[in-house]
Amino acid sequence: MTENNVVQLEVITSGKTNGVVNEGFEIEEDITADDSNINRQTEKATKGLGSYLSLVTKPINATEDYIKAHSKTFKYVVLGILGAGYVAYFIAACVLDFQRATALVVLTCLAIFAKSFELLTEYKGKSINRCFRPAIKCFKSNLKWIKWVFIVIVLALFVTWLSVDTSKRPEQLVSFGGVCMFVVLVFLLSAHRTMISWRPVFWGLGLQFCIGIFIIRTQPGLIAFEWLGKQVQTFLDYTKEGSSFVFGDLITGIFAFQALPIVVFFSSVMSVLYFLGIMQWLILKISWVMQITMGTSPTETLSVAGNIFVGQTEAPLLIRPYLKDMTKSEIHAVLTGGFATIAGSVMGAFISFGIDAASLISASVMAAPCALAISKLSYPETEESPFKSKGNIKVACGDERNILEAASSGASASIGLVANIAANLIAFLAILGFINSALSWLGGMVGYPAITFQLICSYVFMPVAFMMGVPYDESFTVAELIGTKLFLNEFVAYEQLSEMKSNRLNGLDEIINGERQWISVRSEIITTYALCGFANFSSLGIVIGGLSSICPSRRADVSSLVLRAMLTGTCVSLVNACVAGILFVPPLDCVNFFSISDFNATNENVQTCCKDLLESTVINETISFEGLWSTVTNATLYFSKCCQCCGLSAVDLC
Repeated sequence: MTENNVVQLEVITSGKTNGVVNEGFEIEEDITADDSNINRQTEKATKGLGSYLSLVTKPINATEDYIKAHSKTFKYVVLGILGAGYVAYFIAACVLDFQRATALVVLTCLAIFAKSFELLTEYKGKSINRCFRPAIKCFKSNLKWIKWVFIVIVLALFVTWLSVDTSKRPEQLVSFGGVCMFVVLVFLLSAHRTMISWRPVFWGLGLQFCIGIFIIRTQPGLIAFEWLGKQVQTFLDYTKEGSSFVFGDLITGIFAFQALPIVVFFSSVMSVLYFLGIMQWLILKISWVMQITMGTSPTETLSVAGNIFVGQTEAPLLIRPYLKDMTKSEIHAVLTGGFATIAGSVMGAFISFGIDAASLISASVMAAPCALAISKLSYPETEESPFKSKGNIKVACGDERNILEAASSGASASIGLVANIAANLIAFLAILGFINSALSWLGGMVGYPAITFQLICSYVFMPVAFMMGVPYDESFTVAELIGTKLFLNEFVAYEQLSEMKSNRLNGLDEIINGERQWISVRSEIITTYALCGFANFSSLGIVIGGLSSICPSRRADVSSLVLRAMLTGTCVSLVNACVAGILFVPPLDCVNFFSISDFNATNENVQTCCKDLLESTVINETISFEGLWSTVTNATLYFSKCCQCCGLSAVDLC
């Protein structure tokens, strides 16, 4: 060790003891002192920066505190500005073109009415109840004879209307007989015939009939649902923006790239509507109407109302916390509601096939009260529901935290549905082809090689189709579609129906080589209602698996009730078709009329059809057509003949 590295120890003497001075300790003390000085300087600098930042952010913090303290005031100011902006927009739209703004006026009036009713109920509900309490007490004390008077009046009005209306179109009586036949059949096969409560049955069928009259027979209802159908079609066309980017030119003519992306888009939109609370509000209002009239429990009514918009495994999620305590009759009603309706996302795919959008929407709405009615006829309530006295049933909501997450989760959730649709179509169409080949081989052994699955269905379900109001010569074709829907699925059936509709619009011969190529408009509409539902054997496993995962404790009950519910759901769709058959008045089939017309200008039907064609014509360098005429092959030829023969107001187009 060198001398420089040696620490010298110096002996010092103090008053009491001797000691040694250690220079190493002195060096450490100096270093510690330096570090302390640096730390003090750093703390001083940090403290100075913190004080500076505190001074800078003080106005920001004060502003935040002020906004939080007066948040309600700011909320009302913002809402007032937005409201004033909407009023200005509304007035401008009405002044510029009131006819164009009709839909905006109707929607605004509905929103104002709904909000006014909600505010009135919230703030003045108790006062209104107190005012009407004596009248309600009097009504309840005389309920028995009032009920019978009401029943007699309704029956008298219905019989009178039916007699007058069917005198012009006797085929409607066949459809009415179909309703009676299916109701009696479900009654005979009921699980507990002696326990049936007829209130939900008659009120459900009555609500279905009233909704049908409004949609099919009244001008406002017809216009509203036709407009709604067109808006849905326009809305679904936006799917092409996304699918064309991903798939390119493949979206034209290929089912997987044309129809299935619509399911993804619609599922994403529905998820956003759930996040915003719009769907919950709408479902609650619909279920409230059915509950107070039919006397069903809040839980089963909520689920069935939800089935108008979502699928058979999604709707029960609305009442997930209550499933474990529901009665078997309520579980059966939930299952039946799922089988009797179709999901909005799947409806979008059917509309893309060319199926009438207004008929699909109205069929799904009409099926909800009918599903509850026929369900309570098939499996009446034999237990005491724990939810009868509960008015505070809450609708379950999603876990999404913002609107972007809701849109993304909706799209992601549809992946399984899209894959399920594609896989089922591949499997069932392949199975159908195999069955037809096998039946043809077996039939050939005894001289009947033309026997197929569709041919068997046409004979088995022909009486059912005929009782719905389909003409006898077309009932075999419709029976094939019903059998296809029941044993395969509704996708295959609707695809075949869309081909028939396309053949009719393109002017094909009605029968070619002994095979019917298309059916009449009336039969198309009735068939659209009959096929509108998930009731088929391929759905049984989906329902059992879906509801068992939601509520494992009720798996045994679901498994024991699912087959009965599927058959009940089938009857609901058939009753729905019968009601459509009673109410539907076939319009003038302009396409078929033009194919046989000599375009005589004095003919009133020629004038009507030519006017309809010209109103659907769009001239933008080339001639194109909107709506129904966009799918007609000879539309341009008919347009030319209309211009030559008819001096209509739209002569500029010619």
